[in-house]
Amino acid sequence: MTSVPHPLLLGAALAVMAASSASSEPVFNRIASFPIVLNMPADRDAKSKTVAEIIAATADGNLLAYTDAEQKALGLIDITDPAAPRPAGFVPLTGEPTSVVIRGRKAFVAVDTSPAKDKPSGHLATVDLDRKAVDGVCELQGQPDSLKGTPDGRFLAVAIENERDENKDKGKMPQLPGGNLTIIGLNASGVVDCATRRVVDLVGLASFAPEDPEPEFVDVNRLGEAVLTLQENNHVVIVNVATGAIVKSFPAGAVSLAGVDTKRDGIIDPTGKLDAVKREPDAAAWLDDDRFVTANEGDYEGGSRGFTIFRKDGTVEFDSGALLEHLAIRFGHYPERRSSAKGAEPEGMEAATFGTDRLFFVAAERASLVFVFRDKGPGQAPEFLQALPAGAGPEGLVAIPGRNLLVVTSEADGGADGLARPHVMIYRRAEQAVAYPTIEAVTKDGAPIAWGALSGLAADRTTPGRLFAVTDSVYATSRILEIDATARPAKITGAIVLTKDGKPAGFDIEGIAVRPAGGFWLSSEGNPERKDGALKDILIRVAADGRVEEEILLPDEISKHAVRFGFEGVAVTGSGADETVWLAVQREWKDDPKGFAKILSYVPATKAWGVYRYPLDPVKDGWIGLSELTATGDGGFIVIERDNQFGNAAIKTLKSFSVKGLQAAAPGAGDIPVVTKTLVRNLVPDLQAPKGYVLDKIEGFTIDAAGNAFVVSDNDGVDGSSGETQFIPLGKLAR
Repeated sequence: MTSVPHPLLLGAALAVMAASSASSEPVFNRIASFPIVLNMPADRDAKSKTVAEIIAATADGNLLAYTDAEQKALGLIDITDPAAPRPAGFVPLTGEPTSVVIRGRKAFVAVDTSPAKDKPSGHLATVDLDRKAVDGVCELQGQPDSLKGTPDGRFLAVAIENERDENKDKGKMPQLPGGNLTIIGLNASGVVDCATRRVVDLVGLASFAPEDPEPEFVDVNRLGEAVLTLQENNHVVIVNVATGAIVKSFPAGAVSLAGVDTKRDGIIDPTGKLDAVKREPDAAAWLDDDRFVTANEGDYEGGSRGFTIFRKDGTVEFDSGALLEHLAIRFGHYPERRSSAKGAEPEGMEAATFGTDRLFFVAAERASLVFVFRDKGPGQAPEFLQALPAGAGPEGLVAIPGRNLLVVTSEADGGADGLARPHVMIYRRAEQAVAYPTIEAVTKDGAPIAWGALSGLAADRTTPGRLFAVTDSVYATSRILEIDATARPAKITGAIVLTKDGKPAGFDIEGIAVRPAGGFWLSSEGNPERKDGALKDILIRVAADGRVEEEILLPDEISKHAVRFGFEGVAVTGSGADETVWLAVQREWKDDPKGFAKILSYVPATKAWGVYRYPLDPVKDGWIGLSELTATGDGGFIVIERDNQFGNAAIKTLKSFSVKGLQAAAPGAGDIPVVTKTLVRNLVPDLQAPKGYVLDKIEGFTIDAAGNAFVVSDNDGVDGSSGETQFIPLGKLAR
């Protein structure tokens, strides 16, 4: 068993601290995103579920092929111009593809045709990339998972998993038949020779469930040696592909972790410990001919949340411990709602040499990040370089060093829930400024300040670049985060916990404003339709230290019309007896005409409420509503008006309006004044600039003491989201 901190972990930690500093070294930035629904043929429903899982590239790096198990097809993407990927074909298959390898103009695809888990079957399909057709198949006599070719082009190695049925006896192992490694030869012309198929028996090697080996992933080094991970068995096997001989077999071992979040309780708390957690590695990649690195996702009894560098004799050279956990927290990508078992869930792995640097890439499925490390050689800790934002659930990676490219797939399709569809994202390595993260947390008390789901912004009244953000109900405890926006990336430097009666308090905070006399006004969104208990919209007065001083409810004349789309942005004007709080309601309530949302005013000194209406733009798809509200002086305001859609056709705008000269209606009055709005900025180009997809939830906006504007997206706490946060300085706005 390996305990952490590992003696080599210190070097990696120091590298982490310096990773965001300016450097002349080349870095990866995203240059394009390809929504794979663009590959869907006209005779298929574009709304049906689709996925990009494993991906491969031709030798020239101009064509990509990815597996789509949901559509039972192989998708092709032309990246002759990697900044402008184009659909290049869609090849139907007779089963679910699980992996793909390209040699010349042929793609070899592992296809699962199993009618049931206890009746595994599959074949190896050969796809002609020019004709976009299947040339033939070789039966594999089992359910395949991973596939890899030898560097000399002579063999294909297929991990036959024969995965267990997790719904049978609670997934308990063993569940026969067990898996194996199947090797198939290629002739001098690169054509599969089915007659050469042979099986490497793996039964009896692992100490856990030895009769039921479940190989998960295979990679082959320059010597023709395959590293094979038996994930559920927590075991690793090294096989000579040419002879089929087992070179080495050893357990993957266990790790004791410190500084991790161990509870799914709505609070990111990296202070827990886990003892003797099995690594249960998924993907693996050779770093050289003696060492390989594994992504320790876990599946059956473990998953140590990190990666491990092994020598092929079984020696553990390095274990990352809690490093990936802390990086995910630092970048706002920690998936607290799914973290208790697997944390950020490292699953995918790729290694390649770019120039003189041996790099490896770890895809964290639940955090939707790809971590980039530099291998420093035997006996040395790897160096963390950067983290790349990926689509939701990154799975497949392919490096194309000859073109300085990295390509990453995403397997999560949120289309049925109105969320983002799967994308293939392309990154280029060059000497350039690091584009992501746009905001990150500093480390305090041994761990980064936890954050995510930034749902509102406000500015300090006197210090330029000093901002405040709030987190919403994704987290059980509400907090106000302090931001230094003068840094690049912006830095989260502190956190103020909301408290009631001395105990942490939880609200659905959507907006924040800084009070003239000190402290804050916060808006908490209600939901009268919530099945487990109605929530009221609340205006909250909070002291500078986070103590809740007052909770203010709407009068019945207004609240009785509320629906679940309630309070969003909050702003404040005036001071003393003239202090007035302003609130934006996200969408129409029951007493509003269609296409109109409320702007509310509240005067604390008199406890008087006022009502205005705001005209919303019409939309073709989804809905449109208000998010942030910011006072600009002399009765003027700026709001975020946005729809709930992703992509380039989405509506994300800043609009201005004024209440000057208007008389607010009293609660319950029939004649309510309507404000006149003006477009200040279309935010879609700003959201297109990072070359991902246009994010849906743009919820924070403010103007600092120097007149500089900032906007930020809400990443939903990585719950059904990629976790990507775009914090965008806009400079001084013309209005």
